[in-house]
Amino acid sequence: MKSFSIKEINDIINGELLGNTNQLIEGPEQLDRAEKNHISFIGSRKYVKMWKTSKACAAIVDEKLKVEPGENRALIKVKNADLAMGKLLEAFDPGPPQFDDEIHPTAVIHESALIGKGCKIGANCFVGRNVVLGDGVILYPNVTILDETKIGPATIVWSGTVIRERCEIGAYCIFHTNVSIGADGFGYRPREDGMGLAKIPQIGNVVIGNAVEIGANSCVDRGKFSSTIIGDGCKIDNLVQIAHNCVMGRSCIMAGHSGLAGSVTLGDGVIIGGSASIKDHTTIHSGAVVAAGSGVMNDVPAGKTVLGYPAEDSRDKLKQWLALRRLAKS
Repeated sequence: MKSFSIKEINDIINGELLGNTNQLIEGPEQLDRAEKNHISFIGSRKYVKMWKTSKACAAIVDEKLKVEPGENRALIKVKNADLAMGKLLEAFDPGPPQFDDEIHPTAVIHESALIGKGCKIGANCFVGRNVVLGDGVILYPNVTILDETKIGPATIVWSGTVIRERCEIGAYCIFHTNVSIGADGFGYRPREDGMGLAKIPQIGNVVIGNAVEIGANSCVDRGKFSSTIIGDGCKIDNLVQIAHNCVMGRSCIMAGHSGLAGSVTLGDGVIIGGSASIKDHTTIHSGAVVAAGSGVMNDVPAGKTVLGYPAEDSRDKLKQWLALRRLAKS
C-alpha cells in the first residue's frame, strides 16, 4: 500500500500548503467517507461546510474558496482541485494487471501478423491475417483483432473488445471492455418483392485517430462505403453508439447512452451530453454543446448550446419551459 506525507503530496501537485498534519496519508476519499488517513478535495463552495465534519486529515482545495485547515489538519490550495486530484490519483494508482508472459501461449496469432516491440498479448486473444500492431500495444485476455487491421503504438485494448477487419487505429488509444469497432452499419431497405428487408452491404471501415478513449460496451460501426472517422483526442463514455459513416472532429466528448445516427458530422470540440440523440445526416459545428437528454433534428451552429427534445437554443428552450410552468400555476 502506498503512503505519503502531506509535504510529499504537495510536491506532487505543487500547491500552497496551509496548516500541517503528521498523519501518513494512505489514499484519497470523498469528504463524507474519509477516515483520518485519507486526503479529500473541495472543488466548489457546496462542499466547504463538509470539511468541518469530515475525518480527513487533509484536503486539496480550489484557491478561490475560503477554508481553514484546523488542528493537525492541512489544506493544499490549487488553481483547479479536479486536475490536482487527477495528479494525486496517478501517484496512488496501484497499476494495471500484470502479464506473466508477454505473449500468452493460448493466444492465436496469424503468421502474417506483424507484432511490434514490447507488445503484450493476453490469454485467448486472436490476431488475424496481416494485422499490424505498433510497438507497446497491449491486448488484455479475450481480445479479437481481425484481418488487415492496423493499431498504432502504445494503444491499450481491454478484454472482450472486438476490432473488425481493415480498421485503422491510432497511437495511445484506450478501448475499455467489450468495445465493438467496425461492426456492420445498420442498413436495410424493403425488398422489391415485399418479402421482408434487404441487408445493404457495409464494406467500409473505421478510422480512429490518436489518444482516443472509448468506454465499455460502446460501438463504432463501419462505413457503408469509405470510413467512419473519430478524430484525435476524442473521449467516448460507456454505452455510446456511433453509426456508419459518422465523422467526429478532434477532442469531442460523448457522454453515456448518447448516440449518433448514420452520417452525422461533428466539428472539433463538440460536447454531447448523456442520453442525447442526433438525427442522421446532421452537422454539429465546432464548439457546440448538446445538453443531456436532448434530441437534435437539425444542424447546430458553431459554439451554440442546444437543449430539449427537439433541441433548440438553450436560452429559448428555458424561456419556453418557464412560460409553461407559469401557465400551469395560473
